[in-house]
Amino acid sequence: MSTVDLYNLNPILQVMGAGLALALLPLSWWVWRHRHAPAGRRLQALTILTLFLTFDLILFGAFTRLTDSGLGCPDWPGCYGSATPLGAQQHIEAAQSAMPSGPVTHGKAWVEMVHRYLATGVGVLILSLSVMSWRQRRRESTQAVNPWWPTFTLLWVCLQGAFGALTVTMKLFPAIVTLHLLFGIGLLALLAAQAVRYDGWHSRAVSPALRRGLWLAYGLLWLQIALGGWVSTNYAVLACTGFPSCNGTWLPALNWQGFALWRDLGHTVDGQVLPFAALTTIHFVHRSAAWLVLAVLVAVGWRLRRAQGMKGLAQGLLALAALQLATGLSNVVLDWPLVAAVLHTGGASALVLSLTWALCISRPAISVDSRRHGAGERSSLDSGPAA
Repeated sequence: MSTVDLYNLNPILQVMGAGLALALLPLSWWVWRHRHAPAGRRLQALTILTLFLTFDLILFGAFTRLTDSGLGCPDWPGCYGSATPLGAQQHIEAAQSAMPSGPVTHGKAWVEMVHRYLATGVGVLILSLSVMSWRQRRRESTQAVNPWWPTFTLLWVCLQGAFGALTVTMKLFPAIVTLHLLFGIGLLALLAAQAVRYDGWHSRAVSPALRRGLWLAYGLLWLQIALGGWVSTNYAVLACTGFPSCNGTWLPALNWQGFALWRDLGHTVDGQVLPFAALTTIHFVHRSAAWLVLAVLVAVGWRLRRAQGMKGLAQGLLALAALQLATGLSNVVLDWPLVAAVLHTGGASALVLSLTWALCISRPAISVDSRRHGAGERSSLDSGPAA
């Protein structure tokens, strides 16, 4: 087989054109649906639409990774220098003949390229959101969301695209693939924060303890997502068989070489084959941390039910925690079914979305004693010194 250039920019305009064509469909619907709405409402609707499509892109990205399609086209941004797999049939057939179950097949090439088209389409939507926000800022001195928010989001998605290119050119390097996942879910959180602000920032008062609990759950969730991404990108999902034990024991032999960040897929830092015990350790750490994160999520969700105006969000949080438990167990017990694995990524993304929303609309409540103390100070200041 002939070598393939990792970067071939010849088809970049055609790939961008495909992404633009995909973006025009939701943009046309958005223009028609909100043609009579105020400018602020239109921007909010576009933000929510972009948020929805970004969530779909994360799910499709998980599908791409879990079907081993990440190298379906081993160059970037096209496929063997073509904008579609149709122009690369000869190369794909040669690769598939050499390795029938390898990373390059006709099906995997299409999955990979569709993922790139969708990612480009989301980028076009975010670019549109940024441009429209600045135009609205020039018309009105104030608006719900500072236009620097969508501008920062645009820079974020460009960085995410760079990680997507490195995912291919660095041959599924685990650290790069994990960062690609984290930045994708981070993009979801950025869009969620903006969507809430467009809604008028109707804050709900919660106790300071609950507010701290939300931040604790948020931090632990991100750590768990990073651990889960590390499991997936190292193909360690089935390294622990059985439940609740792992390979027939409660504490398997641990080998921490798997947590060396800068190494090739399946190898140690010094280039040796990664031992199976290292994969088991990666899985076991993620599984063990899951119980702590699940307990915190359930506790926070249960307390959030009693906060005014937060019951629906709390119920959604508890339902998503249950979904994560069910899909996580299914991955182990049912030998990693594709639907459960994709839903596991989707559930983690939805949890980030829910907690971001909860943090954005909540504020620490002022205690009665603090209000009385503040009122007393104001009374003293109003009365002034005696004449």
